[in-house]
Amino acid sequence: MRLRAPSHYEYATLTDLCMRSKAVWGYSPDMLEAFRAELTISEDDAATDMIVVADDIRGVAGVVQVAIDGETAWLEKLFVEPARLGEGTGQMLYVWACRIAQDAGAKDLVIDCDPDAMKFYLRMGAERDGEAESASISGRMLPRLVHRLHPVRTGEN
Repeated sequence: MRLRAPSHYEYATLTDLCMRSKAVWGYSPDMLEAFRAELTISEDDAATDMIVVADDIRGVAGVVQVAIDGETAWLEKLFVEPARLGEGTGQMLYVWACRIAQDAGAKDLVIDCDPDAMKFYLRMGAERDGEAESASISGRMLPRLVHRLHPVRTGEN
């Protein structure tokens, strides 16, 4: 498995992957359509955020998107191809997200997550930190998690 930047021609394919992955949780077609804008990966996203694709000889396995805002990083997206769930791709992408955020100077990685994905993030070291309103559906509250990032050591003391 390798991690790489997405090619500009892959944005629609990666958006489709996000939609298929979100569908795993049993959302209705109407709900999935309501999530579409939030799950879309665009050229603008690639220009402002850090995005990486996990792939191997079998094709694209997952995608992750991280936004940095000072000392806070935001996990915008982390989706795995449904047929590839359980292979460790999500864990690999999450570790990358934490490292890239930490390297950029962030102290926290904030995750407004799907309720069904919360167990994964807690297992990876994130902690509950209240709730946040969904960007897709007004009034829908999501678990807010925070992964406290350790400072990068730059030398010996």
